Amino acid sequence: RMKPMDQVEDGRIEVIGPEVDQMKEGEAYPLAITVEVAGRDFQEDFESVLERRIHEFISCAHGIFHMGQRSIIWVRISKEAAAKGFKVKHFGDILVAKMHDEFSRIVDRVQVKIYTDQEKVEELLETAKKVYSHRDDKIGNTTDEDVEDYYSCTLCQSFAPNHVCIVTPQRLGLCGAYTWLDCKASFQINEHGPNEPVKKGEVIDPLKGQWKNINDYIDVKSNGNLKRFNAYSIMEEPMTSCGCFECIAAVVPEANGVMIVDRDFTGMTPIGMTFSTLAGQVGGGQQIPGFTGIGKMYVSSQKFISGEGGHKRIVWMSKQLKEEVAERLKAALAKEGCP
Repeated sequence: RMKPMDQVEDGRIEVIGPEVDQMKEGEAYPLAITVEVAGRDFQEDFESVLERRIHEFISCAHGIFHMGQRSIIWVRISKEAAAKGFKVKHFGDILVAKMHDEFSRIVDRVQVKIYTDQEKVEELLETAKKVYSHRDDKIGNTTDEDVEDYYSCTLCQSFAPNHVCIVTPQRLGLCGAYTWLDCKASFQINEHGPNEPVKKGEVIDPLKGQWKNINDYIDVKSNGNLKRFNAYSIMEEPMTSCGCFECIAAVVPEANGVMIVDRDFTGMTPIGMTFSTLAGQVGGGQQIPGFTGIGKMYVSSQKFISGEGGHKRIVWMSKQLKEEVAERLKAALAKEGCP
């Protein structure tokens, strides 16, 4: 969060709740990380850009696993790291150092608060969800046809070297944390960073969402592994996934439809695979027809697999996800004339 200069004490790290040595090996605990930054050239639009990098920065630590973003993160501290004295406080050390290192042009002060107390985490979660909803609303009614440039995201290439996200106004990054506006802000901060504008160029297939310049770009950025993809198709050369997706969409052949499962769903899906089994199949920058990783906001987008029937093809969704996307999806379906 952006804060006034006088409310941020540079380098301050607080842990509110149990530390590692008060936790049991193998148990799961709540976690909330709040990074407060102040800078003369900092603006609110940059918040999501810095937040998304928490994933990468924490994963840099030996023996630490960080997956996901926003309110669906999983973090693991290995036995080896714990034996060497790794503490929750050290997440703060990493974040203070890396925020200064990577964003020194816009960040003057950084302080970190880490919560492992259940009550506090639940309280913060409600605040965070409101902020995320506000960020998602900012894109408004901008359509893919309204802009000449889309944005690339190669942030996850440390996990999936050949994966490239192409973020459009109507299809956000599969992590769910980067909209087209966030990528634009990221490019403003660092022109040589993980996000850069890509001119659409000649339209090859308007229905499935394929453009010549985009194909040329992903060919280079995927180290020659991807020659083309369709932004609005799940069956023909779909967009690749790294592993940070909020949801996985997959074809249910016997229903000639599509199911969508979110990361928090631990049960069995109609195609006989759990989320984690599906994630192993879909991730890693592979192009797997019939499967694609997506952000939750894309579920209610007018471009959701629009090349193959769109929302009318959805036959199953995990209940929690359905409730979460309900209001936006209802509005989208009303627009399409199928409430």
